Formats: sequence, structure tokens, C-alpha cells
Amino acid sequence: MKKYIVTLTREERDQLTTLASKGKHSAQQILNALILLGCDEGEFQSQRSKNEELSRVLNISMRKIDRVKERFVTEGLETALSGRTRDRVYPRKTDGDFEAHLIALSCSEPPEGYSRWTLRLLADRVVALEYIDEISHETIRQILKKNEMQPWKHQEWIIPPEHTGSFVAHMERVLDIYKRPLNPLYPVVCMDESPKQLIAETRNAIPASPGQPARYDYEYRRCGTCNIFLASEPLAGKRMVKITEHRTKQDWALFLQDIAEQYPEAERIVLVMDNLNTHTPGSFYETYSPEEAKTLWDRFEFIYAPKHGSWLNMAEIELSVLTRQCLSRRIETIEEARMEVKAWENARNNKNAKVNWQFTAEDARIKLVRLYPTLEG
Repeated sequence: MKKYIVTLTREERDQLTTLASKGKHSAQQILNALILLGCDEGEFQSQRSKNEELSRVLNISMRKIDRVKERFVTEGLETALSGRTRDRVYPRKTDGDFEAHLIALSCSEPPEGYSRWTLRLLADRVVALEYIDEISHETIRQILKKNEMQPWKHQEWIIPPEHTGSFVAHMERVLDIYKRPLNPLYPVVCMDESPKQLIAETRNAIPASPGQPARYDYEYRRCGTCNIFLASEPLAGKRMVKITEHRTKQDWALFLQDIAEQYPEAERIVLVMDNLNTHTPGSFYETYSPEEAKTLWDRFEFIYAPKHGSWLNMAEIELSVLTRQCLSRRIETIEEARMEVKAWENARNNKNAKVNWQFTAEDARIKLVRLYPTLEG
């Protein structure tokens, strides 16, 4: 066996010392760095370790030490750290033209009989279209990952029709309301509602323990539904939640009475909400006497978000937070739901959590220009 002598410069020693101490590299690179540092016979090394000592301390074979020293002497520092360079060069099977065809194909409709593209389906189709002679689904996966493509995933939402004057009129009305400063006499309140499934466990869950997550049985029992009414004043960081058994016109009218009682000094409450069939002044007259209904109606100014534009209602943000933080687990009874939601409401109000809305009508005219009617002539 030839004897290979490792002599490191000051810069190489500093580089290896940093690599071995930071812990940001692979275990193999760190081990090779420690071997080179231990075997160094350069002028900047005070004491050299013998192979036997390194083998015992690092728990490796002496043959391993000799291989690292050989790579360092014959091929350089980088090869000694990362391993022997490969002599075999694999030709690249794909190019930019093929990747462009693949991305265009993955964005198209899947073939008849399939609801979505899969990796194997894409691999078969590019071969059938003679974009390439052969290719594996793993290569397809790597190309799509590099280009941040996931054609098997879908998101669903309601897309507003293009060139609709009614939509943009209601949208800009809501956005102008959101530009108003905080005014106790004319508070801007957003209101929304959402159903909630009541679900009971069929077996007791196993609580979490060190190294073991909590485990829940996949079976459950449906216990009906309830309805969540939520109103929030984004600029003041206030919100109120009410859970009812139903979502009738009377339930909505009673909830608005609760909102009005929260603002006794307000001259008029500006209420932003979706245009549901229950959200009408007629619901007041079906719940209260004509005098009471007219008095309650006069307390509010209704601002309706456009159809297909519920994202403009900031109460949806609060509902999303409520769902994630409080209602994502299984809740069996409406009483339990009310107790949990009340605790969440108090905690979030105490934090004075607000919504920093940045989207304006000027932004909409640029980013949503396709929704605006085109004037001719």
C-alpha cells in the first residue's frame, strides 16, 4: 500500500474546521473532514494522529482512512470530501423543448376516461405523441417538481363572469367602505354565516404521549348540524359569534338585533354581508312587529358583496380563523360548540386582533381589469 501524506494549507484547515463544526453538511463529508484534519502533517498542524488512533476514535476502518488520504493527494480536497468522481457520464434525455411540451400537456384536459393527469399517464402520452422515445414516470415527476407543476391537484371556487357591470359596481362599493376610518358613530361591521357538522366519537381517543401523536378512531357518529353567525368590526378588533340550531330568516333577524345592541351609541351600522335570501329587510317584518322591524332596519345600512364575490366579505377571514383554531376537531353537541366558541371569541377579542385590508378599487381596476365592461367607440 502506498503511503499518502496529507498536508493542508491554512485556508484548507479553516475550511475543514468550519465544515466539521457547523453540522450543515452530510455525515459522510463531516467524517472525511475529520479524517483529513487528523492526518494533516502540514506546518499548521501541531500534532498528527496515527491511523490506528483515528480508527478507534472515529469508529472507522483504517482502509477508509487510507482511501480518503489517497483521494486528497491524487484528486484534491473536493473529491476527498464528497467521494470518488464518476467516470461514467449519463446523456441528458430531455431538453427545454420537451419540458415545454410536457408542461403544456399537463395543463390541458386529460384524455377521455380520466378525470385528471397522473405521472404514468403523462409518461405514456408523451411517448405516444412522439415527444420522446421513452421516459419513466419518475423523470416526469422531477421535471414537474422543478417547474412547480402539480396537474393532479384542483382548487374549486366560483369564478365571476367577465365584463359584468353589476359585479364591479358592488365590488367597488364594498372596497370604498373599507377605506373609511374608524368611526364609532358609523361602525363598519362584516357579517357571515356557516354551517357546522356536529360529530361524536364512537370510541375514546388515545391521548398523545412522548414520541407518539394522539390517535382518533376513523369511525364517528353524525349528530346533526348547527349554524354559526359571525359579525366582526375589522378596524376595532371586535367580533361576536352566535350559534343557532337553524339558519332561518328569524334567526338572522335576531342576530342583527344582537349586533345593534352592541352599538347603542351608533347612529347607523354599516353592515357588509353576502346577498342571501334571508339577508333582507323583510326578515325583520317576519320576526318583529312593524314598529320594531322599522326601528331595527333604520339602525343599519346594508352593503351587499357581489354575487360570486364573497371573498370581499372580511367576515370570511374571521370564520376561517374560527374554524382552524376552534372548530376543526369533532364536537358532539350544540352546547359544547357554544362553550368552545365563546371561549375563542373572548380570547380573540382580548388580543384585539384586527384585519389589515390592503386591496382597493384602484388595485381592482388593474388586477381585475377583465371583469370591467369594455367601452366601445
